[in-house]
Amino acid sequence: MSLLMEIERYLRRTGIAATTFGRRAINDPRLVGDLRRGRVPGERTRRRIEAVLRAGVR
Repeated sequence: MSLLMEIERYLRRTGIAATTFGRRAINDPRLVGDLRRGRVPGERTRRRIEAVLRAGVR
């Protein structure tokens, strides 16, 4: 499953806004919107996002 698909599923499941997720993950409220428009995260950013996804709802 792609990272963006995992994020979208997480957002639906938790009800967290995309901007809130971006702030929590990498302090960038535009993260999810940018990913939806084709942004490709670097390895460090990907690891930080995956850590938030694994941690679940905060």
